[in-house]
Amino acid sequence: MAQSLSKILIHLVFSTKHRERLLSDDVRSELHPYMNKILVEMDSPAIAIGSVEDHIHILFRLSKNHALCKVIEEVKTSSSKWIKTKGAQFRNFHWQSGYGAFSVSQSNVEEVRAYIANQKEHHRTKTFQEEFRTFLKKYEVDFDERYVWD
Repeated sequence: MAQSLSKILIHLVFSTKHRERLLSDDVRSELHPYMNKILVEMDSPAIAIGSVEDHIHILFRLSKNHALCKVIEEVKTSSSKWIKTKGAQFRNFHWQSGYGAFSVSQSNVEEVRAYIANQKEHHRTKTFQEEFRTFLKKYEVDFDERYVWD
């Protein structure tokens, strides 16, 4: 085959360091387009981005030309630097060091998009930690609780 073709869809989840509730509505309204710009520059455009005060979800198409870890590193590093320019309260802003990245089939894109759009609603009753544990169990990811959180 002469041409390389792929469509790898990723549901990415990560939180602020120590799940600090720093992502206000004002910051998030600018953050989502900024993150999409980074993803587009890495040929990995977002399909959906949603967040609450302490974490973010991004559904995106992973470029065939970039490793997943490099795309995530660029999104987290660049957005962290950007957030730090938004005021004195963000001077010490950091994302958690880790992340969760889960494959999504094309048939589940609308379900994941809806899930991401409804972050505020389902976090009225569920914490980020509870949500993340659910993902790890759903995707059968082995984990040691001692090393998941920072």
